Amino acid sequence: MNKMLAAVLLFFSACALAQPYPSKPIRMLVAFAPGGPVDIIARLIGPKLSEALGQPVVIENKLGASGNVATGDVARAAPDGYTLLAHSSAYAVNPTLFSNAGYDPVKDLIAVSVVAQQANIVLVNASFPAKTLEELRKSMLSSKLAFASPGAGTTPHLTAVNLFHLQWKADVTHIPFKGAGPAVAGLLSGEPPIGCMAGSGPMSNIKAGKLRALAVSSSRRLSQMPDVPTLNELGYPGMEDYTWVGLFAPAGTPQAIVQRLNDIVLKAMQAPDLKERLDGLAFEPTAQPLRETAEYVKAEVAKWAKVVKETGAKAD
Repeated sequence: MNKMLAAVLLFFSACALAQPYPSKPIRMLVAFAPGGPVDIIARLIGPKLSEALGQPVVIENKLGASGNVATGDVARAAPDGYTLLAHSSAYAVNPTLFSNAGYDPVKDLIAVSVVAQQANIVLVNASFPAKTLEELRKSMLSSKLAFASPGAGTTPHLTAVNLFHLQWKADVTHIPFKGAGPAVAGLLSGEPPIGCMAGSGPMSNIKAGKLRALAVSSSRRLSQMPDVPTLNELGYPGMEDYTWVGLFAPAGTPQAIVQRLNDIVLKAMQAPDLKERLDGLAFEPTAQPLRETAEYVKAEVAKWAKVVKETGAKAD
């Protein structure tokens, strides 16, 4: 009887293992609040994954510790392709910025794709008197001010620290929010009136005249804001910083599954409707094959570790 029961259990286990991937909904944890670049990309790419895989992709915003909570959850999840992480470039920053981020960015997760990137924008509430970056510098050096970012460890935070603290030597206080959406709300209320964040979050309010962009951290001006100069143009060479959004899976996820997900993202990024949406939000598609993706993320971890040490940035 025991042998028969064991045989039956083995049979059903084998059937379960033989089920093609995916055979149930996929959960995607978004490391930041709604309204920011990570959430936007997750909700644009999620339907493309769902359409290609034939299963729902359930988006869940999991906030905390600048993305470390969501990252830790995914790192500990079963490596079966049913739990994915959508994160920003803070994924590469946090292991150096935090004394214990709770994950190793190279060993604990697999980079499925770095989907898109966008420049960081230095901006102010429209009622703030500074009309140029130089006027903002003078205001910071003469008054005690504060600036908003989407969170400690995000690249907008580090762009601002580099510019405000390292370059200008300004005594300005960092106010980290739980994502770009809440940070934009803070800027709109004037608490604080200054911020640095990636383009998609504040773009509609910049176009509506509620926020004023003073500079962008890209190598060239953005087509959406052709009148806004780059930091390089304004005399700050080498400050070409980008916020990127990537998808990750737990280490140990079968190579075939990771490859399939990467293939779907690469194909999705060629779709005209997605290209149009990304361009309107100031995103630049960056998806590459798996090998190049892994190399890029590894290089980003090293790059931002150096920036954190040079700027003395802290996890507020």
